[in-house]
Amino acid sequence: MPAMRLLDKVIIVTGGTSGIGRAIVERAVAEGARVLVHGIERADGEALVAKLGPKAVCHIDDLVDPASCGRIALAAVRAFGRIDGIVNNAAIVVRSTLLSTEPAFFDRMMAVNIRAPLFLIQAAFPYLRAAAGSVLNIGSINAHSGQANLLDYSVSKGAMQTLSRNLANAHAEDRIRVNHLNVGWVLTEREYAHQIEHGMAKDWPQTVPAQYAPAGRLIMPEEIASAAVYWLGDESRPISGSVVDLEQYSLMGRNPNKAAAK
Repeated sequence: MPAMRLLDKVIIVTGGTSGIGRAIVERAVAEGARVLVHGIERADGEALVAKLGPKAVCHIDDLVDPASCGRIALAAVRAFGRIDGIVNNAAIVVRSTLLSTEPAFFDRMMAVNIRAPLFLIQAAFPYLRAAAGSVLNIGSINAHSGQANLLDYSVSKGAMQTLSRNLANAHAEDRIRVNHLNVGWVLTEREYAHQIEHGMAKDWPQTVPAQYAPAGRLIMPEEIASAAVYWLGDESRPISGSVVDLEQYSLMGRNPNKAAAK
């Protein structure tokens, strides 16, 4: 039987009750970790930890509240006595443009998508330093320039990418590793519903154009979770400051409006 790659590590996963976060939680527990599952939907969180058993505990908190980060870190320490890793996965993904965005909308998105990751790392810093821990920030390929209809979200993910690189450089000698995944189009339950809400047919995942899914399908949450295990575990030590694009195609030089020559 293969060795468990996260054996006895204590990991916080924000937004861990659904989608990519849930997949990371399930994979981390399967690899031997103990996990603090953060979310905002209590029923989803309690159902998940009931399924996973004593290696997972649920903490419900709203990241818009600046004090939530301290509560999340404290909950992990109270439950498991230490913190070895953080996965900053929680995010608001809502469409906006230059003409539609408003200050309150912008502020709420920044609070969840970039302020909370920063201050959760700050709250957990003494424990991460004691454990020579690992932070994994879940970003988006929209960090590079983003979609026209995802203005505020794209700005937040660009900021998160800079946060990851900055903290990796600033705290390398503290032995805290900070790495970053820019994920592409992932087929989560929320993404499926989101596209239906915006007029797509119920079978839209089967009809995604090849320019967006050259493999013939979208990326699955479990595939992001597989990558997360590597960056949270000791296999990736001592690497820090990496920003990895997890997409089906090269972003560099890509022109999706130009059909490939046959």
